Amino acid sequence: MVSRDEFVREVTLRICSSLKIEESLETTYRYLCEHLPLDDLYLSILDTSLNAIRRVAYVAASESTAHQEIIPLNSEMLKTLMARDFMEPLIAGLDHHDDLVRSMAPLFRLEGHSELVVPLWLEGQRIGGLSLRTKGEGRYTAKHLELMSQVTHPFAIALANALAHEAVLRYRDVLIDDKRFLNRELNPLSAEELIGGASGLRNVIDMVRQVAPLNNTVLLLGETGTGKELIANLIHFSSPRKEGPFIKVNCGAIPENLIDSELFGHERGAFTGAVAESRGRFERAEGGTIFLDEIGELPLTAQVRLLRVLQNREVERVGGHRPIPVNIRVIAATHRNLESMTAEGRFREDLWFRLNGFPVIIPPLRQRKEDVPALIRHFVTLKSRELGLGFPPAIAPGALTRLMEYNWPGNVRELENLVERELIRHRGGPLGFDSVLPGDSERVPETTGTAPHYPLNLDQAMAQHITEVLKMTGGKIHGPGGAAELLGMNPNTLSWRMDKLGISRPRSRARGA
Repeated sequence: MVSRDEFVREVTLRICSSLKIEESLETTYRYLCEHLPLDDLYLSILDTSLNAIRRVAYVAASESTAHQEIIPLNSEMLKTLMARDFMEPLIAGLDHHDDLVRSMAPLFRLEGHSELVVPLWLEGQRIGGLSLRTKGEGRYTAKHLELMSQVTHPFAIALANALAHEAVLRYRDVLIDDKRFLNRELNPLSAEELIGGASGLRNVIDMVRQVAPLNNTVLLLGETGTGKELIANLIHFSSPRKEGPFIKVNCGAIPENLIDSELFGHERGAFTGAVAESRGRFERAEGGTIFLDEIGELPLTAQVRLLRVLQNREVERVGGHRPIPVNIRVIAATHRNLESMTAEGRFREDLWFRLNGFPVIIPPLRQRKEDVPALIRHFVTLKSRELGLGFPPAIAPGALTRLMEYNWPGNVRELENLVERELIRHRGGPLGFDSVLPGDSERVPETTGTAPHYPLNLDQAMAQHITEVLKMTGGKIHGPGGAAELLGMNPNTLSWRMDKLGISRPRSRARGA
């Protein structure tokens, strides 16, 4: 058998080699297997918050020999175990002379196995225990007990470090969560700065101004990519809750088995792996707003819990038994037809009525094409900065007119992606969008029969007419023979209208225009 000093040195080096207790325990396990009978190795603590023994880390010879991480104890057993001061290593078994050890043997499935238990103490306090387990009864001897008694201190240090590291990671996660959702991270946008706020979205902005100062639930309806999150952001930062958190939840992105825990939180021991209590998104939104995007994807069980929150303004964590009051505002959004889903039984009717108190319908981009030029310019500037292109390139004459003719099934998100692709493929000169514009089949279909060949939309027709006149004048706007004179307009009015319609002036005549 190995000498005591060498054994202590080698075990100490291995078990204290890493803060990741799983890694150091694995290394130590391989060494112990050379000197003792060993199949499974466990580091455990008595967790009073769970009323159980919790295995912090373990190494098992195979998946079939690994046991549960949490071993529940009845109240009498827990009380007795807390009162006992196990100081020396012992060999546990069904025939042990200690009544407590014999009563706990079935919990650890000791029949047909041998288990050597090493109590771990540090600075006069019990930290936990180390368990060595192997198949077959009577495998451990007094020599094994004496050998393991020499390494209690390094194992105790390793377990204490692991628990401290676990606590630090838990607190770090809480801080990261709080930081992520604090409103100071966000760059709120005012209604005046919102593109389309004075044109295609003016009705939406009017509704935002009406509802923002209140506390009622708001439902945002609109196709994917129309900017529902932006409007929710605007409502929050225009409200008295703007100093509170703004919590965003994509209901369709959370797995169904995690949705309750994510939204409403859970208590310690609520399920396997719930080693600490966790606040849900509703609790994190205290004093602020929670934005439930894609509310139509919420499972029916979670819809019941959400209805209780809306009715009672309180949540109940998974595994908990006490209601937690919350002071929050709920904004929901969806691109689905919730009324149809209600009729089909896929969405609760009572929840639909609760949410639909103040619906805000966000129009698709094809219904507010007057916003396209401003959006294109905004994304050209933004994406140029993101891509490190320096000064944003100009937009070729006629490109905005063609972009306004497109139907934009993907709405603003599609437009943003289109601008980014054009900038990536840009090789100098104005942006023409020729290589990335959607095909003719995706544009607004031309009318047939006796309908005129020019656009039926008034702004599009005006943009086309002004562009043709500018071609006739070589880009000249002011003075005799200029576009303003031919159109019978004031030159300043014409310049303003050109900017509104997204008509660029030819560079060759820019100074003389």
